[in-house]
Amino acid sequence: MPIEHGIWRIDKGLEKIDVHSLDKEQRLEEILDNDISIAAPNWMIIGRQVYTEYGSYIDLLAIDRDGNIVVLELKRNQTPREVVAQLLDYASWVKNLTDDEIASIFDTYINKFHPERNGISLDDAFMSYFNVNSMPDELNETHQLVIVASSLDNSTERILNYLSEGHNVPINAIFFRVFKDEDREYLSRMWFIEPTLSPPSPSGNGGDKEPWNGEFYASFGGKRSWEDARRIGYICGGGGSWYSNSLNLLEIGKRVWVNAPGHGYVGVGIVAGPVTKLTEFEIEDKGTKRLITEDDLIDSYIFSYSRNDEEKAEYLVKVDWIKTLSLDEAIKEKGLFGNQNTVCKPVAKKWQHTVERLKKRFDINK
Repeated sequence: MPIEHGIWRIDKGLEKIDVHSLDKEQRLEEILDNDISIAAPNWMIIGRQVYTEYGSYIDLLAIDRDGNIVVLELKRNQTPREVVAQLLDYASWVKNLTDDEIASIFDTYINKFHPERNGISLDDAFMSYFNVNSMPDELNETHQLVIVASSLDNSTERILNYLSEGHNVPINAIFFRVFKDEDREYLSRMWFIEPTLSPPSPSGNGGDKEPWNGEFYASFGGKRSWEDARRIGYICGGGGSWYSNSLNLLEIGKRVWVNAPGHGYVGVGIVAGPVTKLTEFEIEDKGTKRLITEDDLIDSYIFSYSRNDEEKAEYLVKVDWIKTLSLDEAIKEKGLFGNQNTVCKPVAKKWQHTVERLKKRFDINK
């Protein structure tokens, strides 16, 4: 049944906040263009009202940290059949975009909608936005399709579930609702299919689906110090539940391969503990255990928001390293698996290939 959510004010008793529609969906398009992180913090807008060779316009086009394309279509007044068919039609066009075409779309977007940034390249914008040293070697290996709406009817929800769960089509929906309290307006967001803990689509970034091989993938990036992680023994995620929740996928005793976006694979180890908030994480010190402190770290950046903000706090998982490399020694090859989630359980052929290659490069026999 259609998803419904509401907001109640509780500081002066219990009072439900009225829900409204946006004055114009154009306004939501502008909001998302100005700050797409309210939809997903791992997306960057690269196009708006993008003309396709089929004579239609994509509302918003984004790229994720792995260089994959995200198509966002505002529902507007379309019927369920129309909006889903429109997205699938866009997908048939987007899947063939080359690196040069993606860069050209970005240039057109900047010139038309953000002339104050005129002259910035896609590479520079990407590296600055995601805080990485380079763009992925391969762009648009896969794509995501997202309907943006205030709600969906039963028919559309059934179609999305059928395509996503039954046929591995990377399609989802984000619901935005506007609530008004006197002269204040609030915007809420809810995903139709929770994106954080979902494995990557088997049809993208790796080919056909295969059984999970028991090997975990982890991404270690941002401003975090890899030298601290390899010296103390942990992987981590934070800055929002989008980044930290997927750590809960990890299973103690299982092997995890760590990729540093922009560098390559830098470590492999055995998961040795549960997900723990940074300020409650224990380390060994002269034969005894104690809580980790800022003085234990080369870079204490991850402490900056962990004390007073449960949502944005950094969470750590203890890892017994089998082998680690410095960022300068990172293993990077064309065809290796990459994913934007902090942790995932890949089920793509590319992951099988990646693990076999990494075993050889890390000199691991089993």
